Amino acid sequence: MKDAWEDREKALENGYFHRQEQQLIEQMKKEAESTLIKSHCHNCCPKCGEQLKPVSFRGVPLDRCVNCGGVWLGPNDLKILAQKDHRTWFDHWFGQEENHFSEEDS
Repeated sequence: MKDAWEDREKALENGYFHRQEQQLIEQMKKEAESTLIKSHCHNCCPKCGEQLKPVSFRGVPLDRCVNCGGVWLGPNDLKILAQKDHRTWFDHWFGQEENHFSEEDS
């Protein structure tokens, strides 16, 4: 009877370490995937894959796609822009885009 309890105890211990290793492997896979994506997509537009051009708007660094015109912000860039005079920059930014599109349509 003692051997059955020891075997069960060892099986539970092995199961615990197996789950721990699986969690560690999953975490390592996610980190490796993230690193791979960042290395291959650095300075590339997430929408079309073309090269991004760094620009500055109201002192905030932005990335603008030369191909599709997309603007990509960093994690805190929108907060910084929102703290500034939002109506002025918002109207200017999107008003400029409307003028650009209306000129193309003509």
